Amino acid sequence: MPFVIARGRRRSFQRRVLGWYAAKGRDLPWRRTRDPYAILVSEVLSHQTQIARVLPVYERLLRRYPTVSALARAPLAEVKAITDPLGYKIRGRWLHTAALRVADRPGGTFPETIEELRSLPGVGRYTAGAVMNFAHHRDAPILDTNVARLLRRHFGLAATPRARTGALWSLAAAVIPKGKGYVINQALMDLGALICRARAPRCDVCPLRRSCDFRRNAPAPTGAVVRSRPARCRGRASPPRRPAR
Repeated sequence: MPFVIARGRRRSFQRRVLGWYAAKGRDLPWRRTRDPYAILVSEVLSHQTQIARVLPVYERLLRRYPTVSALARAPLAEVKAITDPLGYKIRGRWLHTAALRVADRPGGTFPETIEELRSLPGVGRYTAGAVMNFAHHRDAPILDTNVARLLRRHFGLAATPRARTGALWSLAAAVIPKGKGYVINQALMDLGALICRARAPRCDVCPLRRSCDFRRNAPAPTGAVVRSRPARCRGRASPPRRPAR
């Protein structure tokens, strides 16, 4: 069942999140490109991995294989030699196989629909939405661990895991201002990673603190740190949950 948000609360949420991001958002290399290949590489490398560790591998991989066709021509072993040190060693094979499939498409064009993107190995609903937003600038909800935790806490969502997942995807879509999926999804990921953290959330500096159900229902003594268990976000089985970035 869709999670309904009052119009005023939704607009306030959007305004505060976007205002915070304009001042505090991170400068990451994949935010300076609309190349779907580079964005897919960044998303696959970021699975279960801290951004600080991803950055040098992302840059090394793109220096060596700057296009999807270059990656498709590369020996798998050479690709994995770059990606395997990050751990979760399937990601190198995912990227290489995805490159081969894109190279086989007419003109070597990258998929431009959610359904086509999800046919690539390792691409679930989240990653497909990320490519749609960040490469093609089309509004689509994304729900990584950080975004799920932020939405669950702020809107006070409590349900069984399966029902909660459906409601969270509905929420993730509902909070997107028309035509601004790119910027608000980047903002939600940063706000979840830097402020609404799984442990020791920084509620005192959160732009959403005045309207957050989590803060209102779990007050902490002055000077104390509010702690909670991290939220779990379940989606398609193939890609794993994303970490705090």
